[in-house]
Amino acid sequence: MARTTYQDLLDAGVHFGHLTRKWDPKMSQYIFMERNGIHIIDLNKTLTKVEEAAAAIKQIVKSGRKVLFVATKKQAKDIVADYAKTVNMPFITERWLGGMLTNFATVRKSIKKMSNIDKLTKDGTYSNLSKKERLMIQRERIKLETLLGGIADLNRLPAALFLIDVKKEHIAVSEALKLNIPTFAMVDTNSDPSNIDFPIPANDDATKSISLITGIIIQAIVEGLEERKRDKEDEAEKEAVVAKAKADAPEVADRSANAEGKRARKTAVEADAAIADAPTAESTEE
Repeated sequence: MARTTYQDLLDAGVHFGHLTRKWDPKMSQYIFMERNGIHIIDLNKTLTKVEEAAAAIKQIVKSGRKVLFVATKKQAKDIVADYAKTVNMPFITERWLGGMLTNFATVRKSIKKMSNIDKLTKDGTYSNLSKKERLMIQRERIKLETLLGGIADLNRLPAALFLIDVKKEHIAVSEALKLNIPTFAMVDTNSDPSNIDFPIPANDDATKSISLITGIIIQAIVEGLEERKRDKEDEAEKEAVVAKAKADAPEVADRSANAEGKRARKTAVEADAAIADAPTAESTEE
């Protein structure tokens, strides 16, 4: 079943591109026409590409890995953050720090520093510091939370990136390329889709368009999580059946041994009875 329709894309304004003078020639394959100096995106190709992207992301999530959402532009950050939180996925919506992927170990140290500050407030150490020190620590905590709060639970590199506006997030794209991390992105008519593994031609400036496309990706993630949960339950059920069979095996073996012994004893009794009933030599002579 399709995750969206042509009419939904049309209503959300997904088809509106940039001014023709701002276009990127590499987007020509996704442009349907030009109207009033604005490029119109081919929604048939958008439908195909968004389905491909959703199917691929679903498989990534089903395998238990994380997808990092990146959207630092004003009209996208709140939408993407809210969506990512619903499926417990990491997100960056303030500023992409250079080396966030390529120098991930250092970023993890900053996240650990944030958790250490939280420990100070819980164990009472924070209250023993001077007012100036508390203020400095508080400011640092707020700064770290703003920049890295969305990836606080990300313990290893993400399996994929989903980006809004690849032109704005070009640093994230280049880092993902270096590390061979698959990229999924909304690409407008002024963007270069050649470095994106799963480009989705769409208007990346309108909130309705961003919300619709991101919502489709989130829906695919939910499906992947549900299938992973079902697979785990099925696997646990199979393991329980195998464990029960192993536990029952000695009992079955004992019953089988008892049955064999019973048959052997019965055979022996029958043999004795046959010998007893057999005519003796004296009776034969008579």
